[in-house]
Amino acid sequence: MPFYVSPEQVMKDKADYARKGIARGRSAVVLQYDQGILFVADNMSRTLHKISELYDRIAFAAVGRYNEFENLRLAGVRYADSHGYAFDRRDVTGRMLANAYAQTLGTVFTESSKPWEVEIVVAEVGDSSDSDQIYRVTFDGSVVDERNFVAMGGSADQVATALKERYTKGSSLSQAMSAAMHALAHENGERRELEQGSLEVAVLDRAREHRKFRRVQGQRLTRLIEEARPAGGHATSSTASDSSDSSDSGQGGGDSADS
Repeated sequence: MPFYVSPEQVMKDKADYARKGIARGRSAVVLQYDQGILFVADNMSRTLHKISELYDRIAFAAVGRYNEFENLRLAGVRYADSHGYAFDRRDVTGRMLANAYAQTLGTVFTESSKPWEVEIVVAEVGDSSDSDQIYRVTFDGSVVDERNFVAMGGSADQVATALKERYTKGSSLSQAMSAAMHALAHENGERRELEQGSLEVAVLDRAREHRKFRRVQGQRLTRLIEEARPAGGHATSSTASDSSDSSDSGQGGGDSADS
């Protein structure tokens, strides 16, 4: 005779499973600055990205299991491209993509025996900071319209608390980077030193023409970290290559939640 399990218990077990999977990964933060939106992720990999471009003004950040949110990223790029081609590029919005992701994750969570161990952010830069949009989509398909900043990942609560200590609305890029590094350094409630090689950084720069997404790499990242360091602070040791900056075409992902 099969045992009866209430729907409430099934949903609770799925949610606990997904949270534990996400908690094994490293955190990421997304925050506004005066000229756009900054993305910073704790990521040792140089090729498996957590931060990616989705469309002209829209970017994607994720934590959790790589193969699962990489599928979401690819689906989002295809959906945005086909929608922009069929209608108009201006019709592709961050809210539209966030809703599409929410429907996908909600369906997987309710109908599949195993939920996806992912948490994502879809951000769209506007013509001014007031028109910027940041949407957080959780493993069960819930969507939250965030303001100013959002932290996600295994230690999101601790990172968000540390972020509040430093973040100031309307701050410059270096000030926003300083707040992000301060927050990620307090992951798991312990202070640690961040290395340049463990940081993945990108921006949606509203001053750029057409495609707003740009990765911050090499010498540009070194300078940004130095500017973000408080006076008298030690320079971050560089383990990343000093290659020239690039504007990524939307390829992305991140490290596995099991790493």
